[in-house]
Amino acid sequence: MTAVDEREHGRDVVEVADEAELRTLVGEPSAGAVRKERDRLHDLDRRWLAASPFWLLSTAGADGTCDVSPKGDPAGSVLVLDDRTLALAERPGNRRVDGFRNVLANPHVGLLFLVPGRGDTLRVNGRARLVREAPWFGELVVRGHRPSLALLVEVEQVFHHCAKAFLRSRLWEPESWEPDAVPARPQIARELERPEATPDELERYYGPSYAEGLYRA
Repeated sequence: MTAVDEREHGRDVVEVADEAELRTLVGEPSAGAVRKERDRLHDLDRRWLAASPFWLLSTAGADGTCDVSPKGDPAGSVLVLDDRTLALAERPGNRRVDGFRNVLANPHVGLLFLVPGRGDTLRVNGRARLVREAPWFGELVVRGHRPSLALLVEVEQVFHHCAKAFLRSRLWEPESWEPDAVPARPQIARELERPEATPDELERYYGPSYAEGLYRA
């Protein structure tokens, strides 16, 4: 909403002022929802992490600005060092490192691990450090790529999250998918990011060679 919109429609916006009002609206969590929270990994959590090829990393900077970054590797790439510690490799990307810059200023992170086809997820919250070398770096090698950085996460809170969001969104139901509802990635890049590039250049960049270079710096 723009500043003008806010002035015009602000009188229609009723904010929630505090947690008491929030609880009046949504109610209290069930005993089971509170009880499921743990401070260390169970064997079932380890099995979930071993099956997860995709996760989301949420961070916040010292000034409160936030970032959520998608991360992915072949299933089995999440390294569980013990029941309180995870190691996650950094792979070649756009080098913005928004989340990592946040970690340097504020170590608190949130992670959401997905297993394709499953509506439930595994949530892990904790404190993170950036590591450039450790004895277990060799275990993070994928397709010959040895990471130059890894995120070391001390688990403080872990629990499994229900499937309602996935059921509502029909995320894993192919018949609900509409990938052509928005322009293709080369078109978006030319419109918003690289107007100087030709359509052919962008088609080549995001073509087969894009996937072939996933583990090349």
